[in-house]
Amino acid sequence: MLSLNARVLIAASAILAAFFGLAGFTLDRAYHVSSEEALKKRLEIQVYALIALAAIDDEANVYMPDIVPETSFLTWEPDSYAQITDSKGRVIWSSPTPEGVKIPYRVRLFRNERDFSYEYLDNTNYSFAMYSLGIAWDDKSMMHVYTFSVAENLAEYEKRAIKYRRNLWGLLGGVALLLLLMQGAIMRWGLAPLDQAAGELSAIESGKQLRLQHEYPGELKALTSNVNALLEHQQEHLERYRHTLGDLAHSLKTPLAVLQSTVDKHQHKDKTMLTIQEQLDRMVQITEYQLQRAATAGQSPLLAPIILLRMVEKVAKSLKKVYADKAVLVEKHVEANVVFHGDEGDMMEIIGNLMDNAFKWCHKRVVITAKLEHHATKHSPGIMIQIEDDGPGVPDEMVKHVVQRGVRADQGIRGHGIGLSIVQDIVQIYGGELKVAVSHQLGGALLSIWLPDDA
Repeated sequence: MLSLNARVLIAASAILAAFFGLAGFTLDRAYHVSSEEALKKRLEIQVYALIALAAIDDEANVYMPDIVPETSFLTWEPDSYAQITDSKGRVIWSSPTPEGVKIPYRVRLFRNERDFSYEYLDNTNYSFAMYSLGIAWDDKSMMHVYTFSVAENLAEYEKRAIKYRRNLWGLLGGVALLLLLMQGAIMRWGLAPLDQAAGELSAIESGKQLRLQHEYPGELKALTSNVNALLEHQQEHLERYRHTLGDLAHSLKTPLAVLQSTVDKHQHKDKTMLTIQEQLDRMVQITEYQLQRAATAGQSPLLAPIILLRMVEKVAKSLKKVYADKAVLVEKHVEANVVFHGDEGDMMEIIGNLMDNAFKWCHKRVVITAKLEHHATKHSPGIMIQIEDDGPGVPDEMVKHVVQRGVRADQGIRGHGIGLSIVQDIVQIYGGELKVAVSHQLGGALLSIWLPDDA
């Protein structure tokens, strides 16, 4: 989606283009009309000058005297030309014209008839503007009507028009570009608070700060205040919720421990004691499972990213101390750019449970792999975490059941059997997948987790 800055610039560009296009067309048209009127007036004056130069004999015939003042159409300058014709279209007088050029003057005009037109000669490079006027010297006879015509070469006229048009559009284009640059600068200045807010949100996502800290204009004040209030409320709610859950777990431990101690004191466990022991185990399972499930935070773009390599090294270091008698060889193939955008406690629960199972079941070797990988069917980016060991593995008939609450691959191993079920619930909350298989490399269990990462 286009940014606000790009949208406003595109809209401003369209408006400026339309405005300057219309202004340019209007100015160009106005110049054309005014230039044409000036040309027409100039030719009309030349026609009147030509009429003033003409003489008439006793029989009312028009002729040009041999000695006349110097004018452009008499000395044949390359711009203006003239011609006089009688009522029958016969040429009475004509100024010299360029060789090979025949100007199509108007002839046989009526008395006081005027004509202004343009003529473009196809076979030459000449084009002319012509003005003609019908003049009668004898009011009693219409046979003595003469047509006085003046033509002007349009070469200079068109050069001036082209130069004006080029200057006009160059000037308008320059002004439009300047206005766009000014508009862009104004937009950058006006939208700077939004860029600043975006930068602060990125800093919150990366864990560099916990809230929006800068002062913002009144239009953004309500938004930034609400974002800060939401962040603070989320953090306070999560902390309060976890403290409450911790208090609940602590409160339940004492009565459960008393009941467990009472049951353990009976050397001869009858059917009643076995039932009580079973229900105690079930209460412990349900308590731990539900507390852990309720504490799962879920994915949030406003949480600081978790670097998986550091967490894996931290967990591996702790488990090596717990299982020191095994001297487990741990191989870590975790890419440095793999980060998790979610709650640190959730990822610690996932990594901790899976690595604890691997250490518990392995003989001597555990391999941890983490990399960025697109989902095969969802076609979305994510993180692939694989933990495998060289232990006995998971029987085929148990693969579908080990992730269920209270189910263990080996009932002889001490524990409540809720580790993988907790991992399964956390992974599902994040929209990921958990798969259990046999490791082709080590021969033991292979647990694969894919978690989406849209940050």
